[in-house]
Amino acid sequence: MRNPARIPSCRFALANLKVSRVEDFVDPAIDPYFLLPDLTDDVISANLDWLAPNFIDRTTRKLDIHIQSWLIDTGEHRVLVDACGGNDKHRPFFPVFDHAKRPYLENLAGAGYAPEDIDFVFCTHLHVDHVGWNTRLESGVWVPTFPNARYLFSEAEYRHADPACRLSGELEAKDVIFNDSVLPIVEAGLSILVNGVHEVTEQLHIQPASGHSPGHCILRASSGGQTALFTGDALHHPLQIAAPHFNSFACEDAVQARETRLRILDECAEHGYLLVPAHFAPPHVGRIRKTGSTFAFMPGGVQNF
Repeated sequence: MRNPARIPSCRFALANLKVSRVEDFVDPAIDPYFLLPDLTDDVISANLDWLAPNFIDRTTRKLDIHIQSWLIDTGEHRVLVDACGGNDKHRPFFPVFDHAKRPYLENLAGAGYAPEDIDFVFCTHLHVDHVGWNTRLESGVWVPTFPNARYLFSEAEYRHADPACRLSGELEAKDVIFNDSVLPIVEAGLSILVNGVHEVTEQLHIQPASGHSPGHCILRASSGGQTALFTGDALHHPLQIAAPHFNSFACEDAVQARETRLRILDECAEHGYLLVPAHFAPPHVGRIRKTGSTFAFMPGGVQNF
């Protein structure tokens, strides 16, 4: 485990909004063919010069996936986007998350916030690496980590994940994710199920972006004529900008996932929006340029605070 004090920070301003990265952990040396199963050698070779060294190791061709939250401070509200993997969770089907002991809350404190400061938690979707810190274990009971927050879930995503909504009635191994990281929030009366476009605050709006999962959503943040799209898992890695037709292994609807990815990239390129994905390595964010039908990533380009 890395020393939390040495975790590289990423804090930037979007006009009047302050955005801080809160790291859970880095999953290192990922096989790109595991992450993007249809990927071919020639695609990596064609993009290696700009991918290395930040986004891929030139020699091993392995890549890092960052499990991280984004915290948006509007001055009036503090909104946490995605809740990462969590600690103490039973995840035998995904060992990197199994019974973890990681300094996420310490990293939150390092960004200047306590769990009690958070007003909203928005989960772009309900996969294992986006809901874990919704709850924490206290005396053998899963309790909300952010006790003063309202938790925002897509209703379509919630119904898809809820074992009680499954027509077959059969339990699945991954139901434990819902049971320890979503259901306790609902039972505590802290959840809000959203449909379509939903206003979190005047500057922050949830928008549907299905494909990766049935109810996957993104967050549009706008302030002072600037806009950023917090895109969750619509993209997992910068390679998907140059080659957007490649889905991750976790995309549940391949066709819709590609269409959503292309729509987001087109929107960012046309309007100059900042792309803020869930899992990119440093510098984590950037702009999109489009030439003809080809997209390019321009990392960074933000004002720190």
